[in-house]
Amino acid sequence: MTSDVGIRIEGLSKRYGEGSTAVDALKDVNMSVAPGEVVGLIGPSGSGKTTLLKCLGAVIEPTRGRMTLGGQVIYDGGWKIADLRVLRRDRIGFIFQAPYLIPFLDATDNVALLPMLSGQSNAAARARARELLEALDVAHRAKALPAELSGGEQQRVSIARALANRPPVILADEPTAPLDSERGLAVMRILDQLASQYATAIIVVTHDEKIIPTFKRTYHIRDGRTVEEVGDGRSLVGAS
Repeated sequence: MTSDVGIRIEGLSKRYGEGSTAVDALKDVNMSVAPGEVVGLIGPSGSGKTTLLKCLGAVIEPTRGRMTLGGQVIYDGGWKIADLRVLRRDRIGFIFQAPYLIPFLDATDNVALLPMLSGQSNAAARARARELLEALDVAHRAKALPAELSGGEQQRVSIARALANRPPVILADEPTAPLDSERGLAVMRILDQLASQYATAIIVVTHDEKIIPTFKRTYHIRDGRTVEEVGDGRSLVGAS
């Protein structure tokens, strides 16, 4: 059964340092993203976006607050998960500005690697990879090495990799930054479709003004605090 909680953040704070040199990067942040929803996270450099994403991705530890991912409390005044590496591998998908594909693996094995590391058989992992590459319209490039792929194709393979272990949550950090307008909107269309198809909660950190109107909801972060805003939710139908 699918959880009704994709991402929930309650009173999340992060302080760096102590005493007079302490810096509050996050200040009582509250945020929620439902399964199947794509939400934008927007703010100027130094506003706390990266810190928030690192807390959600279990890369750094918050100072206080509570985080729930996929219906599972992962942090509540301390980590509630014994092995954070397994959490990151199996429960959180990451999409970065650069695809970071492994150069000596073809597209299929770049996607299949995470399921293999999670214990799936090679055959099952590659079958999952082929399914996702097909869904992302790059199945015809399944045997190509990253250097043989276009920038848009590489980003689609990286999205497939993020979905490979069926995570309830995907964190996307500037996923359209290296792409032109047409390909950037195509990536957002893909994320929107896949969020709905796989009941995945997705947060997209972006400065990309061309995709901001596509979000139905955005969170603006400034000086470590978030404000929710209902957006235009401009249709992505026809973007390619």
